[in-house]
Amino acid sequence: MSSKRATGLLCLFLVALTIEGRAISHSTRYANRHRRVRHLHWNPMFKGSHEMLVKQNEIIDQLELPRIADDDELAFVISNEQLVPLQETLALHIAGNLKPTRRYCKPWTRDFVADFSQAFYEEFKRPIQVNSAIRTVQQQKKLRRRNRNAGPIEGETASTHLAGIALDISKRGLTRKQHAWVEQYFLPLKDKGLIDPIEERRQPVFHVVVFDRYTEWRESQNVANTEMNASD
Repeated sequence: MSSKRATGLLCLFLVALTIEGRAISHSTRYANRHRRVRHLHWNPMFKGSHEMLVKQNEIIDQLELPRIADDDELAFVISNEQLVPLQETLALHIAGNLKPTRRYCKPWTRDFVADFSQAFYEEFKRPIQVNSAIRTVQQQKKLRRRNRNAGPIEGETASTHLAGIALDISKRGLTRKQHAWVEQYFLPLKDKGLIDPIEERRQPVFHVVVFDRYTEWRESQNVANTEMNASD
């Protein structure tokens, strides 16, 4: 073998070792980065719990609210105005895949989302979106077949969507500032026992249960604001 050929083979061998080393280094960095992402600690301000779900269902039972069985029962309670429609505004958007018959909730739940969406819009000039409102037991059964995280249709932790007191509010696309603002908006209402918010982990939504006392509290706030303005 000539010296030129031997030198050429040696150069090729060294190049191959360099490429392989770089590939291993890149793979290691990627694996480490991927490992760090997978182990990010989930620590939201508003966590769900078994006790919370039990309490919510106890309140539903105390208020004697029906859990809507099917579309026929849904049509009946809508006609009796036990449920009221959600209306789109500049501040409130409703997910396009939410059927018209599913855009209903209890009056106090609508009051809450109207206030919340308007406050958010005034702060950030963008609407919030409702992804889910009333559901029927029949619908929830189908949902549970493809989504293991969907709430049960009966029992002490049954889905609060069945009674029309809960909304899923999208958090997709929120900036950190907007996310923090939402948390600070929810916190005093939760402390007053007016809402129970849960930040879902596997879905990009805030699941918010609104209690019937919200409307009474809202009216008292309006009266107080009116009196304050009159005294100025």
